[in-house]
Amino acid sequence: MRKELLIKNQIGELERVNQFLEEIAEELGLDMELQMNLNLVLEEMVSNVIFYAYPEGKSADIELVAESHDKELTFVLTDRGKEFDPTAKEDADPNVNPMDRDIGGMGIYIVKNIMNEVTYQRLEGRNLLTMKKDI
Repeated sequence: MRKELLIKNQIGELERVNQFLEEIAEELGLDMELQMNLNLVLEEMVSNVIFYAYPEGKSADIELVAESHDKELTFVLTDRGKEFDPTAKEDADPNVNPMDRDIGGMGIYIVKNIMNEVTYQRLEGRNLLTMKKDI
């Protein structure tokens, strides 16, 4: 299975990401808990691109590709925004009181804990975030 979704960097596009995942989950027969976890991962990573990759007011495309082979589901999120490697950020400490924690960092921590593998590349002016999950 291979599916592609092209969206704009607008918060309203998260609904299309959710529908994209629902179609994949139905096709692959994923259980609801896994689907909800994958939805959290995709919402977190796509919203980071929407909010932080481009200057305010600049319209841009974001591509999301999903592929499944055997018992592995892979998502590749691609954008042409400013370079940012979320995997290089030090993991947030989940034991710190949320009121005492610096803003940011929990999203990628959650993504790394849900997915089996998360990698980043910068190729030809594009950010490629690859997230793999055993299904």
